[in-house]
Amino acid sequence: MPHMAIEYSANLDAKVDMTELCALISRAILETGLFEPGAVRVRAFRAEAYAIADRLPENGFIDLNFRIGKGRTAAEKKSAGEAIFAAASDHLASLFATPHFALSLEIREIDAELSWKKNAIHPRLRGK
Repeated sequence: MPHMAIEYSANLDAKVDMTELCALISRAILETGLFEPGAVRVRAFRAEAYAIADRLPENGFIDLNFRIGKGRTAAEKKSAGEAIFAAASDHLASLFATPHFALSLEIREIDAELSWKKNAIHPRLRGK
């Protein structure tokens, strides 16, 4: 863990390169120094159906849902969230130039007893 799921309104396809945004967020996550490279996953999901605020067709959103394992202090989680949110906000600055865009980020901790993982990437990146 950590896994970042980016959900976004379909009307942003022409405005945001989601592959680029995923790479940017992956870098921001790693730059916090709190997570191993082999654990980071960032993916984007296009929402075809949505209703935003006053339902104007130009309204768009990006929701960042960040799931992490336990073991970090509240200050570390807050610092990571602020860094990731700032990187995304800066990257998406042009969308904030209109009154039709919303960006959100939430961090959720995973209960280790209810989470199963098998990862062959860790040994390769750890050099073992």
